[in-house]
Amino acid sequence: MTRFVFITGGVVSSLGKGLASAALGALLQARGYKVRLRKLDPYLNVDPGTMSPYQHGEVYVTDDGAETDLDLGHYERFTGVHATRADNWTTGRIYSEVIAKERRGDYLGGTVQVIPHITDAIKDAIAAETDGLDFVLVEIGGTVGDIESLPFLEAIRQFANEVGPQRACFMHLTLVPYIPSAGELKTKPTQHSVKELLGLGIQPDILLCRCDRPIPENERRKIALFCNVRPESVIPALDVSNIYAVPLSYHEEGLDREVLRHFGMSVYGEPDMKRWRRIVHSVDQPEGEVTIAVVGKYTGLLDAYKSLAEALTHGGIAHNVRVRLDWVDSQIFESPDSVQRLEGVNGILVPGGFGERGSAGKIAAVRFARERKVPFLGICFGMQMAVIEAARNLVGLERASSTEFGPTEEPVVGLLTEWARGNQLERRAEGGDLGGTMRLGAYPAALAEDSLVRKVYGGAAQIQERHRHRYEVNIGYRDRLEQAGLRFSGLSPDGVLPEIVEYPDHPWFIGVQFHPELKSKPFAPHPLFSGFIGAAVGKARLV
Repeated sequence: MTRFVFITGGVVSSLGKGLASAALGALLQARGYKVRLRKLDPYLNVDPGTMSPYQHGEVYVTDDGAETDLDLGHYERFTGVHATRADNWTTGRIYSEVIAKERRGDYLGGTVQVIPHITDAIKDAIAAETDGLDFVLVEIGGTVGDIESLPFLEAIRQFANEVGPQRACFMHLTLVPYIPSAGELKTKPTQHSVKELLGLGIQPDILLCRCDRPIPENERRKIALFCNVRPESVIPALDVSNIYAVPLSYHEEGLDREVLRHFGMSVYGEPDMKRWRRIVHSVDQPEGEVTIAVVGKYTGLLDAYKSLAEALTHGGIAHNVRVRLDWVDSQIFESPDSVQRLEGVNGILVPGGFGERGSAGKIAAVRFARERKVPFLGICFGMQMAVIEAARNLVGLERASSTEFGPTEEPVVGLLTEWARGNQLERRAEGGDLGGTMRLGAYPAALAEDSLVRKVYGGAAQIQERHRHRYEVNIGYRDRLEQAGLRFSGLSPDGVLPEIVEYPDHPWFIGVQFHPELKSKPFAPHPLFSGFIGAAVGKARLV
């Protein structure tokens, strides 16, 4: 029997519903249960694919090519369960499907309304592909009280009423702020948030209360009394040293036991938390430190690089070192000699991005890493900048560029209009829709023998990695670039699309067209990040 836990948030945004959901998933998994997590987002975009990273943070891509909310990254990193297109639904996507049915005549001439048609579509999304699971954790985006979230809250109210309390649980995340002038923790915001939920017909079963200090027993009883829950169901969500300590903290406060108790399940025994203790120990008590310069264009909002930052931390866990990230706006390198800002770092990473702004600075950072023999990892756009740098400074093609920046005489990087996905040919029209038209999802790459990247992947001849990009390195320039020293060490199986480049005469220089950060886990660091941080550790020891 599949049980559903619905996670809502109140008082303010950014309390950490995604992390709370992921941590609960990890706890249930540690008790031997099979879990799956999904996110319902109230915004009108069909998906976050066309949003600026400054609007919504990174876009997390799944194996099946869905552009999803960054919280799905938390879900995968904490549980190791691969998310799919079925695990992220927005208002825009729900309405698109309902309207498409109406246009086909599926509603037989009936009036299409929010209730029941939209709410039925949401309930169908919640229940889809859940056979064989013990728990499905469903996070509702936004904050209770937002007008756009009302259909989702109504849908989960209906869903819980239909399946019964033995299969549905409501967990509400709130804030218990400390007021320094009064010297008190205040419970009133939580009371008002629960009152708002009650007005929508939802009685929370568990309250997860974010706070920066322990909640006294008197205050927990007060919250329980006014919010109509058991005192044991008021769970303090305390600030912790790092996000991977959250499952341990929530277990100590009894979250997993309360969820099981709600469903009438056995709470005896303890979950296997050895994995998480080992990870937290490595993060909190490292044996060294390396500094990695991340030269990007969205450094003003670090959520734009959430998976990247976590993958670098995972690389540090693999070598028991702390990874200190030096976030550098690539535009500062567009003035002469400013690249000296990179002196002293142990590694340089140029991440993905879109558009010409900041590209000159990224190229300057690539050149610095190549000439100074600093460990380098270029991801997606970062690989493309590495290829353009080689074309300009090693091959002598001064006009080498990307057609993403406009017409060019030397299109070393160009727009991809068709490509193979398995046995199918996918096409995209130049000037067509932006949303959902990139090369998205998992694609294979063949690795060259005796290459650094094949060694990094443990000798694997072929790998599978996730992509998100419109432009590709032009294979027509391969011979000239390889003669200049840049090796194409990974290609699509048909040999048409360059996937990986490296310099054989460099200590550690790899550029990849895909996004390896999307598959890294704290308990299974991605080999590219483990290798990159290992090279940075070696660089640090030489200094």
